[in-house]
Amino acid sequence: MKRIKLVVAYDGTAYCGWQIQPGVITIEEVLNRTLSELLGEDIQVTGASRTDSGVHSLGNVAVFDTGTRIPPDKICFALNQRLPEDIVVQSSCQVAEDFHPRRCYSEKTYEYKILNRRIPVPTLRRDTYFYYRNLDVRKMQQAADSLVGEHDFRSFCSAKTEMENTVRRILSCQVEKSPEDIITIRVTGTGFLYNMVRIIAGTLISVGVGELLPEAIPKILERKDRSGAGPTAPAHGLTMLGIVYKSDISEENEEENKEKMKKKIKKDIEI
Repeated sequence: MKRIKLVVAYDGTAYCGWQIQPGVITIEEVLNRTLSELLGEDIQVTGASRTDSGVHSLGNVAVFDTGTRIPPDKICFALNQRLPEDIVVQSSCQVAEDFHPRRCYSEKTYEYKILNRRIPVPTLRRDTYFYYRNLDVRKMQQAADSLVGEHDFRSFCSAKTEMENTVRRILSCQVEKSPEDIITIRVTGTGFLYNMVRIIAGTLISVGVGELLPEAIPKILERKDRSGAGPTAPAHGLTMLGIVYKSDISEENEEENKEKMKKKIKKDIEI
């Protein structure tokens, strides 16, 4: 038996998230079924991030064990012949038998996109949140800066979260606006809570429109109360860009690591 790692991209519009649930279609269910048919084995994948209903990915990671003779790097091509067009495996490779995508140290990057103009663009409706009120990107970045570092993010997770430890570390949080009126919130961290990135996005939107001051973020963190933060932004604006594991990360230079992460994620997407 060998353990295979997949880098999976998907348009989450038609799916009720990653994790298998009764009575609905999920990414995990489709991968399990398609891999089992392809390899003639009962395959159960383990995913790195259990993205919510409607959330997209360019680089989620999953692993599974198999006795197949198909070369590991060719599995993605055979699999993509059978998968629906809104799920595409970007790469496949063999990893150590003890590699687990959620238990290894990793840095995940998410991106939330907002179309900030008076009139929507129909071709962007599936992966970009349309918001017509003018947003102040400078103030949004000021607020985002206060989120960087290790904090208790209880105010920035769903009230349904059952985890006792809500301390997480955000490595970077950048807000940029393109000439095409798309505001991108890009967040990299070592771990995230349920709905955390969407609540960060909703809170930064509240800052951008003037409903919250940038200086309010530290106080919201201190409150440790979900009611203090902004609304949960809609799922379809969120995309997981990718995951970089400890073996890909040096400990010497943080800026160098960020550049390596960007290149690694870009490579996984382009394969």
